[in-house]
Amino acid sequence: MRRAVRGAAAGLAVAACFVLAGSLTDDGGGAPQEPGARAGTVRAAAGATVVEAGARQAAPVLAGDDLDGRPAGLAELRGHVVVLNVWGSWCGPCRAEADDLERLSGQTRADGVRFLGINTRDRDRAAARAFVRAHGLSFPSLHDPAGDLLLRFPPALLNPQAIPSTLVIDRHGRVAAAIGGPVTDEQLRPLIASVLAEEGS
Repeated sequence: MRRAVRGAAAGLAVAACFVLAGSLTDDGGGAPQEPGARAGTVRAAAGATVVEAGARQAAPVLAGDDLDGRPAGLAELRGHVVVLNVWGSWCGPCRAEADDLERLSGQTRADGVRFLGINTRDRDRAAARAFVRAHGLSFPSLHDPAGDLLLRFPPALLNPQAIPSTLVIDRHGRVAAAIGGPVTDEQLRPLIASVLAEEGS
């Protein structure tokens, strides 16, 4: 039963990502590509939009208070590979992926990976904090009840209507991969490994 649920979640993620990829142009070979980018710089892989190093855009400035009122943001994580996850306590698929994210956060921390959440559309921090406790999330999340932080990203990489969404950000603070929809361990782990393996990234 659990395998079937995971399979359904993975299918939703792939479907959501094809919607995301549809906002990109195609180089004729079936690989989605950013307008104006050279061939092969953007491709679909494992249900994700993956951007090659030469075509990556810098992630916008993200800073604010976490769910406990402490300052948090991307700037302090520069030099690490960062997994940025957008979630809400009201979101069923967010609950489905939370345990995988927490497990990956613990397993990859020694490799230099850091996780950061953006909690969106939760006006009440108490509901968001209850979600964090329920899933034992150890990484901080910026509180973004109105979705203002999401609007700083290009919609082709982060659709503010696609909750949850996950980005992998390289050591230089550039967006290397994006998944619109729920993500699984099987999808996210190879993306993290690929960005970690980049020389000088």
